Amino acid sequence: MKPIRKSLSVAALAVALLATACGDSGETTATPQPVAPRVETLTAELTTVPNEVELPGRARAYAEAEIRPQVTGIIKERLFKEGDLVERGQALYQIDAAEYAADVRSAEASLARAQASSKVAHETAARFAELAKINAVSQQEYDQAMASAQEAEADIALQRAALDRARIDLARTKISSPIEGRIGRSSVTHGALVTQNQTDALARVLQIDPIYVDLTVSSNRVLSVRQQIASGEVASSELNMTPVSIILNDGSIYPLQGTLEFSEVNVDESAGTIAVRANVPNPDGILLPGMFVRAKFVAGSYENVVTLPQSVVSRTPTGQASVMVLKEDNTVEQRLIKVEDFDGKSWIVLDGLEAGEEVVVSNLQSVQAGMAVNPVRANPQISAARETQSDLN
Repeated sequence: MKPIRKSLSVAALAVALLATACGDSGETTATPQPVAPRVETLTAELTTVPNEVELPGRARAYAEAEIRPQVTGIIKERLFKEGDLVERGQALYQIDAAEYAADVRSAEASLARAQASSKVAHETAARFAELAKINAVSQQEYDQAMASAQEAEADIALQRAALDRARIDLARTKISSPIEGRIGRSSVTHGALVTQNQTDALARVLQIDPIYVDLTVSSNRVLSVRQQIASGEVASSELNMTPVSIILNDGSIYPLQGTLEFSEVNVDESAGTIAVRANVPNPDGILLPGMFVRAKFVAGSYENVVTLPQSVVSRTPTGQASVMVLKEDNTVEQRLIKVEDFDGKSWIVLDGLEAGEEVVVSNLQSVQAGMAVNPVRANPQISAARETQSDLN
């Protein structure tokens, strides 16, 4: 009896499954609808942003003087310590002055002799003038006496000039600094023979407070900025006295700001660049001549523009910038835009986007043009944090 009962149970189960299958065969299974992806959007808002320009450059001495002897002689003494700050007019070297002092004394004697001769000549001319009145001397003798007196005066002037020149040479035996600044190493020691106006400098004095920073900008960029100013994209500003921030080679910001002074009016033909010079205070001597730096300053501003994070903007195969814009029916449209770099993290949108439009800022890998989405207003702080994290990665 047990085998029969088991067979009936199996048969009943088969009948029940068959009935269920037959009952379901008349119904149609519904296809699940795709779920719209959730995206965050930012509202395009008009703002004014500065047109920041960052340029490479090198520090140059504000003033530079090469110390050379103006008279020939033996260096008797060096009067400075290498690397020290020196004042304008401070004595740096002393050349043996004995010979030049003798020249001064000789010139003084020559001047005294000329003055004595002139006195005699004037007295003679005065006597001849009285004698000429009574015809005691001829007119020729009188004229000759007057000419001798004038020659004596000229000789005095000549000897006085020679004395001045001898005194100048004597003064030049003490070589002084023509500017204030820091002096470098000396190329000669005491006992060395130096010659007048020699080509090799004895030392160099550099004035580095303030210091110049010479910047270079491509002529194409200058042309682009001028075109933007002419078209009204950039509001122009006077560059003279524009504050300049200096970025050191290690990326740190120099604590003192400088000012722009001028820009060249011609283009370097070999490099295609234009020189721009900044004047920077340097009281602690942190900036040294020849040091490579970068300078950042504001040249006008972009008015009534939209800024977007760089991660939001993509490029088409042809290189054009584009963003995903949310339409009123919650579908996405790909929009071509014209952008300009802002601060290395954001783009300035110059054309292609209107104020109030919603730009998709998240889930961009899953969004395509024409796709319906589920938009959520993005928190600007969260978007900024996401942008920062993207930069770190």
